[in-house]
Amino acid sequence: MSKIVAVTACPTGIAHTHMAAEALSATAAQKGHDIRVERQSSQGVQDALQPAEIAAADVVVIAADIHVDEARFTDKPVYRTTPSRAITQTAAQIDAALALAGEESSQMANPATPGTLKVVAITSCPTGIAHTFMAADALKKAATARGWEIAVETQGSVGSQNTLTDEQVAGADLVVIAADTHVDDARFGGKKVYKTSVGAAVKGAAKVLDAAVAEGEVLGQNLADTVDALKAKRAAARTGPYQHLLTGVSYMLPLVVAGGLLIALSFVFGIKAFEEEGTLAAALMSIGGGAAFKLMVPILAGYIAYSIADRPGLTPGLIGGMLAVNLNAGFLGGIVAGFLAGYVARWLRDAIKLPRTLEGLKPVLILPLLSTLITGLIMVYVVGEPVAAILAAMTSFLQGLGTTNAVVLGLILGGMMAVDMGGPINKAAYTFAVGLLTSDTYAPMAAVMAAGMTPPLGLALATLVAKNRFAPEEREAGGAAAVLGLSFITEGAIPFAAKDPARVIPSIIVGSAVAGALSMVLGCQLMAPHGGIFVLAIPNAVTHLGAYAASVLAGTLVTTGMLIVLKKPLRDGVAATA
Repeated sequence: MSKIVAVTACPTGIAHTHMAAEALSATAAQKGHDIRVERQSSQGVQDALQPAEIAAADVVVIAADIHVDEARFTDKPVYRTTPSRAITQTAAQIDAALALAGEESSQMANPATPGTLKVVAITSCPTGIAHTFMAADALKKAATARGWEIAVETQGSVGSQNTLTDEQVAGADLVVIAADTHVDDARFGGKKVYKTSVGAAVKGAAKVLDAAVAEGEVLGQNLADTVDALKAKRAAARTGPYQHLLTGVSYMLPLVVAGGLLIALSFVFGIKAFEEEGTLAAALMSIGGGAAFKLMVPILAGYIAYSIADRPGLTPGLIGGMLAVNLNAGFLGGIVAGFLAGYVARWLRDAIKLPRTLEGLKPVLILPLLSTLITGLIMVYVVGEPVAAILAAMTSFLQGLGTTNAVVLGLILGGMMAVDMGGPINKAAYTFAVGLLTSDTYAPMAAVMAAGMTPPLGLALATLVAKNRFAPEEREAGGAAAVLGLSFITEGAIPFAAKDPARVIPSIIVGSAVAGALSMVLGCQLMAPHGGIFVLAIPNAVTHLGAYAASVLAGTLVTTGMLIVLKKPLRDGVAATA
């Protein structure tokens, strides 16, 4: 039996996070493995992994479409996948993770010779300026004077420097953490650890080392006596532009949802009621449109840059995003600003080398100033006007679509929503529609939500009218799929698609394409970015409400009809062969 720890996370944090967690838990248990799954969603962290659980794990599985901090898994083999694969190919993903764990080599830590200690240390202060490095130097001098071996990692505002290697940690007899900020100690499981303030190390490093020997406590299980040494560290987390974009989208979505619903609520009093100053409608519009929506693009850009460059990317990203708003470049400009700021900040962070005495200026002065200056000038003089022109042209095109073009766009967006049911293609269509809300273009949002609702609804209806084509457990799941569909959670179709992809996926793609096309051609517009059927109860939140409901119904019926045609009746729980 292997011990597995896992983390699941997706940008919206609605269904994929939990469905992936349940799939991994159930499949691992069936295979006889012990597993613990942490869920990271827009509601925070649920079932957080404990250091002792991580220390005891044979392998870590990260099923995420966004950036997940892997610092606590430094000494473990990490298998990375997506929530969609964790849901649809669960057994294969677990087998691949365990195979990865089997490839890792390990060695027992060599005990220190009498009178000699091997020490590893971490120093960190809130600003990452002088005390971090002063404490590191003091500990090195004190340890060297005793004939001890020491390696010190400094954690400042520009990130970690002289990062401790797996071999250093595995061979250490003593760990000293001198920090005034939170330091993840998960990698030191089974080691004798002593924690103190960074100031104490600066003023009395020798006393700190004495106290560490006398008062240090073993963290978690004493793995050195029971298992092989810590396993070699895998390659750094694999990231790419798509993952950076989804990280930005995940931070942006709560603003979009809150702002959009508040704008929709302002329409309860009349579509133009917010124009009258001092009214509740005006206040709601000011909160939703005047505040939340104005922050949307800066947050998107800021956290794209943060995903690329960590903290140094946040300042130029936020400012670049605000410039995109001021230059009328919209969400397209925000995306450009985020990537520009992130890569500029990361290059400056790695390229600028300063003497130790001046290193403290880097995170608080040099990096913010130079990265913001470069990003800002490029946005103002190079990127802003062309992107604004592209956005204006696209907005004009979308708002003036003829019947044929509207049908084509609706078919494409609708089909994309059903292809992978919450995966990358689905999120690309949703992000496109959400971004257009800032340009007062609401028709694509309506098409996307209609198309996202129909897959679970069509399947739910099929389990009722064609019971002989579904297994008992699928019929039971039909009710839950209906609720998910009404809530605009496309992932409700995944269990059905995973079991019979060749018949289910074409059916839901066609149904969603029909729903999206009808919504576009009938001129439906949706002011809110989420909420499913529940947001339709808000007056004026959707235009042409009857036509919109008909679009959703038509897509549902098409999906159901295709499922009846394509799926064969079951005989004793097995599909009959034609």
